Amino acid sequence: MNLETNQICQLALPGVRALIPYQPGKPMSELERELGLSKIIKLASNENPKGPSQKVVSSMQTVLAEVSRYPDGNGFSLKTALAQHLAVEATQITLGNGSNDVLEIIARTFVSESSEVIFSEYAFAVYPIVTQAIGAQAVISKASVGGEYPCYGHDLSAMLKQVTEKTKLVFIANPNNPTGTFLTSEQLYGFLSSLPKQVLCVLDEAYFEYVRPEDRSNSVAWLTRFPNLIITRTFSKAYGLAGMRIGYSVSSSEVADLLNRVRQPFNTNIVALSAAEAALADIDYLSETIALNEHGMGQLTTAFSELGLSWIPSRGNFITVDFGRSAMPIYEELLAAGVIVRPIANYGLLNFLRISIGTEAENLFFINALTRILD
Repeated sequence: MNLETNQICQLALPGVRALIPYQPGKPMSELERELGLSKIIKLASNENPKGPSQKVVSSMQTVLAEVSRYPDGNGFSLKTALAQHLAVEATQITLGNGSNDVLEIIARTFVSESSEVIFSEYAFAVYPIVTQAIGAQAVISKASVGGEYPCYGHDLSAMLKQVTEKTKLVFIANPNNPTGTFLTSEQLYGFLSSLPKQVLCVLDEAYFEYVRPEDRSNSVAWLTRFPNLIITRTFSKAYGLAGMRIGYSVSSSEVADLLNRVRQPFNTNIVALSAAEAALADIDYLSETIALNEHGMGQLTTAFSELGLSWIPSRGNFITVDFGRSAMPIYEELLAAGVIVRPIANYGLLNFLRISIGTEAENLFFINALTRILD
């Protein structure tokens, strides 16, 4: 880097200059280029292995003729459908380019350089990224070691103790990524009841649909009790729209109004808006997705047990496995076998790999490859 370029780069915020960008799962095309493999499966990014719903595909095809037009910047039709689905007002919804976008909007709306943001040790990588980019102080809470809360998950009692006058925001993912750990309704409600009213809580429910209905928190109903609560969800996981990049938050109408002031115009495209609305209405697809995930989870955990491996019990569409030693060599050998999974050393979990649940055939391909490697 020459002197002039270096001087320009020094103009960036200190947090941005020191930022380590988010690393997505390796694309299949990249592995194909590197190794020339013809058979590749990707179990790295918690995507829906079913592919999109046929109703969604038809909806997208219908609106393709309109892509020369700007989308509805307010997302009226999708917001109306979501409001009916969630039994809230459309004014309580903020749409985003995936829920990641909404997480950043929330931080930019409420957090400043003098603020503190609390999140758990093994929580979603975007939380520290948005915190550092803004220049706020990250307060990392040690993960639970068992007892009241699941191992490797959020220790809500410890997080409450870390709240100070500078705390503006607390991120909680439930189920959590990358560990899959889960907090009960009682635990979350107790946390929110104890959290100071001037501290916002973002409840990230990206994997909400994978939780069994009887175990799900009715978190949306809590919004009338906790005006400092913001819930984020996505169409990327159970609804099979990761490539469309569309998610949303639900909050009080007053908070949503602030978020929508910061939100970029047209941050959701016309095809994604149509796809999300169609996906929301396709109840059969969602039921089939959940059944496929439950079967795949059983398929993988049975295999791990037979291989003598332990894992973190998961409520998502992925499972994090402990190999008892550095997992990177195993990751590299799996790549050579045509299997892309997710190393999570960047979370401090050096001995673990995160495996997305695939189809029955994909899961079997992975199991066979892993068995050969471990043998």
